[in-house]
Amino acid sequence: MIHAYKLNGYNIVLDVNSGCVHVVDEVAFDIICDYDKKPKEEIIKEITAKHGVMADDVLSVFKDIETLKAEGKLFTEDKFKALAREFKKRQSVIKALCLHVAHDCNLACKYCFACEGEYHGPKGLMSYEVGKMALDYLIDHSGTRKNLEVDFFGGEPSLNFEVVKRLVAYGRSRENDTGKNFRFTYTTNGIILNDEIMDFCNKEMSNVVLSLDGRKEVNDRMRVNRGGAGSYDTIVPKFQKFIEKRGGNDYYIRGTYTRFNKDFAADILHMADLGFKEISIEPVVAEPSAPYALRQEDLPELLAQYEVLAKEMIKRRKSGNGFTFYHYMIDLDGGPCVVKRVSGCGVGTEYMAVTPEGDFYPCHQFVGNPEFLLGNVYDGVTNTSVCDQFKECNIYSHEECDNCFARMYCSGGCAANAYNSTGSVTGVYKLGCELHKKRIECAIMLKADEAFGEEG
Repeated sequence: MIHAYKLNGYNIVLDVNSGCVHVVDEVAFDIICDYDKKPKEEIIKEITAKHGVMADDVLSVFKDIETLKAEGKLFTEDKFKALAREFKKRQSVIKALCLHVAHDCNLACKYCFACEGEYHGPKGLMSYEVGKMALDYLIDHSGTRKNLEVDFFGGEPSLNFEVVKRLVAYGRSRENDTGKNFRFTYTTNGIILNDEIMDFCNKEMSNVVLSLDGRKEVNDRMRVNRGGAGSYDTIVPKFQKFIEKRGGNDYYIRGTYTRFNKDFAADILHMADLGFKEISIEPVVAEPSAPYALRQEDLPELLAQYEVLAKEMIKRRKSGNGFTFYHYMIDLDGGPCVVKRVSGCGVGTEYMAVTPEGDFYPCHQFVGNPEFLLGNVYDGVTNTSVCDQFKECNIYSHEECDNCFARMYCSGGCAANAYNSTGSVTGVYKLGCELHKKRIECAIMLKADEAFGEEG
């Protein structure tokens, strides 16, 4: 299976099952597109007429294609379908927790899936005792895994910062006797960010995620406090200071775009102009009736924005002012192992969210939905039938993935988005799929430009 496309002057051919990418000329591009669809003689006749080349030149390209095919770099067969369920069985130990240390928030973002941080339930702060039990559970159920991941999340985790500090200290105290290594991360809206929090995070957090949607008018339309006032002026100077103290490393500015800012490339570029060099912005996932929800008819405009962004990133990279966009980070030489590519993020199998009360859910986006309650820190995982649902999630559990070139890069997509849009964790969020495919095309094109683009 191949995916051939043209973008920004490049003719790109992706061999889906091997992951090989080929940047080719017009003749090779047209031959590859027809290679397994038309007889060889017909292709030769068409190519010689269209491009004004000799038949011997076309035959030479055919020979190159056949060599690549024999080497497993073009038109390769899918070797993974029969093994998909076995891959999922390997995801049998917990490696990561999302600790909801605060089901409360000092913002009231209008698109918040967590109902202003309260997750359809009462406000609450995680106690040290519950958090400690969660870390113990992670240690005890992580098998031979050495590296464990814990994200402090909310709501707003800074509202329970003393417990965060104590839990980090406890995790560190267990590393030597267990042979484990904790990688802590922190997600914050920045409202009460101060020097103490910054310094602690810079010492202990492997990564921090800072929430900002872009331009002031865009951010302040959705990211407001309980009184309706915007957050931009409060958080931007704090984020700039935080990142400077952090040395510009190991962070993400993370935003959300909605129907109100379909020109979201301008927001990404605005954040880059503020000095933020590690940027992520996600499409909002919302009820179709919400005025800010993205719609199918928005797709052409949204897809074009990803191309606008990619082309501007090339210009900035060449001028020495480049930045990283999360969705364009792609490793064509290695990347995730095939198990991860086929079976996905590990939701409900390798990864769980923990509420302030100590309840387990498959991930933060399922918190508060009783249908997905897995168990708790006291009794462990007791609702194994829910885990079994997620063990079925892989690129072969979605019919729509069968002929999709991007399947090895999205691993079947987000189970929560699938559930929220279709009612099934093995469903497909179609709008999200189209956006993801465009992002992959742009990411590969950027790699092609790094390799072949002219300087300047």
